[in-house]
Amino acid sequence: RLGARMDVRQEYLDKARAELGDLAQAGVIMTGNAFSHVLLVKGEPEVPAADGSVPRLLEGPDGKALHAALGALGYAPEDWGGLSVNDAEGYPLVPGTLRLAIATLDPDTLVALDDAAAAAIREAFADELVELESLDAATLSPGLVVRVLGMRVLALGGFEKSLSDPKAKQLMWARLKQLPPQGEPY
Repeated sequence: RLGARMDVRQEYLDKARAELGDLAQAGVIMTGNAFSHVLLVKGEPEVPAADGSVPRLLEGPDGKALHAALGALGYAPEDWGGLSVNDAEGYPLVPGTLRLAIATLDPDTLVALDDAAAAAIREAFADELVELESLDAATLSPGLVVRVLGMRVLALGGFEKSLSDPKAKQLMWARLKQLPPQGEPY
């Protein structure tokens, strides 16, 4: 019995590797843990460092601040993934590819870090969002948590830009506090 269970786990792992590999071949930029509860979606390009180098997705000051915030909320250090709405060449992902990437990563919580990410998510999930109860929910107004296909979705509205403004940082923290880890069962 244990051998059969291990075979099933290996099959799941092989399936996930294949799906993630297909996304990577399509130019989808991902980082972090593919099996995490939280997916951080970024639309704005990474800000170059002082030496001109460009950090990888969410490895700059915004990524460090987000990791600290998630840790303060009670998430495990490895319980996050990142996704860019732009491909490896800098072009926006088509809505179907973005939707497929999100479905493949299958997070419980989806956080749009900036307006470009929120716009891309709105386009990818337009059919579901139009069914929501209010215009604010359907347009993913910053700070409002909505449910889409079982996921909690929150648009932060400019996380990286907020890092240089203490008042804006407090607003981002207040918004993120709406997304504590969900206990089992969800």
